[in-house]
Amino acid sequence: MKIALLLGISALSLGAATPAAPQKVDLLIRGGTIYTGSDAPFIGDVAIRGDHIVSVSKHANVTATRVIDAKGMIVAPGFIDPHTHMGGALASADPAKRLIPAFLMQGVTTAFIGNDGGGDPNLDKVLGSAATKPVGINYAAYVGFGAVREKVVGEDNRAPTADEMVKMKGLVADAMCHGAIGLSTGLFYAPQSFAKTEEVIELAKEAGKRGGTYDSHIRDESSYTVGLAAAIEEAIRIGREGGLPAHISHIKALGVDVQGDAPKIIAMIEAARARGEKVTANQYPWSASGTSLVASLVPLWAQDGGRPALLKRFDDPSLTQKMHEGMVENLRKRGGADKLLIVEGKYKNRYLDAVAKEMNLSAVDAAIAVIRIGDPGTVSFNQSEADIGAFMKQPWVMTGSDASGGHPRVYGTFARKYDKYVKTDHVITLREFIERSSALTADTFGLTGRGHLRSGAFADIVVFDPKTYASRATYEAPTEYAAGVQTVVVNGVVAVDKGAMTGKAAGRALPHKPTPGSCK
Repeated sequence: MKIALLLGISALSLGAATPAAPQKVDLLIRGGTIYTGSDAPFIGDVAIRGDHIVSVSKHANVTATRVIDAKGMIVAPGFIDPHTHMGGALASADPAKRLIPAFLMQGVTTAFIGNDGGGDPNLDKVLGSAATKPVGINYAAYVGFGAVREKVVGEDNRAPTADEMVKMKGLVADAMCHGAIGLSTGLFYAPQSFAKTEEVIELAKEAGKRGGTYDSHIRDESSYTVGLAAAIEEAIRIGREGGLPAHISHIKALGVDVQGDAPKIIAMIEAARARGEKVTANQYPWSASGTSLVASLVPLWAQDGGRPALLKRFDDPSLTQKMHEGMVENLRKRGGADKLLIVEGKYKNRYLDAVAKEMNLSAVDAAIAVIRIGDPGTVSFNQSEADIGAFMKQPWVMTGSDASGGHPRVYGTFARKYDKYVKTDHVITLREFIERSSALTADTFGLTGRGHLRSGAFADIVVFDPKTYASRATYEAPTEYAAGVQTVVVNGVVAVDKGAMTGKAAGRALPHKPTPGSCK
């Protein structure tokens, strides 16, 4: 050093670098345990400018307009829900509903709509809605097979004519060219259940040639018609012959006849994947499913023609015995009247056996009496924990809520999965929970820039307390917000701050880009 000074040489001229000037950013999430979606966790910082992440590092060299102290917290990509029924809320005239607080308070920043074959086939309208009606979360949308079929064929149990098939294919193609993420079906539900496999394949091809995914509430999750295994095979076949990935929604073994079948179903899917077929699934972490009383109990043949035709059949003495026998059998499959909870209408939060006792009727006659009033939502306890755990452990099964009214899965799915299946039961690890609730979904469906914490990605982030993150929603009180989420960022905007909604609507519609040249 003395020689250097004698020669008039500075330390800088000897090669010592000057410290880089800190970057200016809008938001810094500091000191949390970061799960990036693809890397081992580490304690560090996430820096955000505008709607993008600038850096994810152990120590960010930045000056921030705002700093959020995340010490002791988990910092993860915003969760992505691939199966919801939130289309109505996202298009609501009520700005508060469009925020989707039940999702944000769990850390869900992106959701899919148009599932189970439902929704509006006009994807230009569906995805364009956010421009005039700001939303709290990002959303992508399917074109629903049921919506398309009802628009062209109606509710009758028949095959489409050649002209009708052309019209349906045109509707699917148009929806895909306007941003649909794929084709969804709910083949368990009438009138979709009246469609043959080949009909669905023809429409799936329209989605496949434009880069979409086939998503299905399969034809039978139990033993109602073709059986669980055959329904899984049908979904795989539609994906294979339709030339597109197949995604099985809310995978489960529903009812007493198929409980314990999860290993067999897993083996079928693993075999398809080993053949090179793209097959994935989503799952909600609840032992009770949710649907309607009609869908739970009424035989499909009796639903031909919709509700008016069904009510006439209730009044037809020649059909009484056949109707009763079918409903008794379906009730048996679901575990009995004491396993079926009505969650809407006059008999809200009453089990069917209690309603029947009050009416002094058999369970089936009581169900018919309720259906005459309307078709309320139901929750039925029909799955085993062994099956739930077996499906959950698979690396191709992601988290999905199937969010629909009257079931706690709307308000608590992601939080429950962490609290029960990570923290308490140790079915999966924290890293597996996070990655299968974010990165796996984003990568499977091609949501570029989502699902990972990395430089250049969109700033969709959840910060939650690993000690308190949990669902507070129950079957009897399904609308309680989850606990433990401290901060949620959507496209760089703080949507949840210190555990409370900010009221800011920063979500966006996420149109899928069709295969180049497929929409001439």
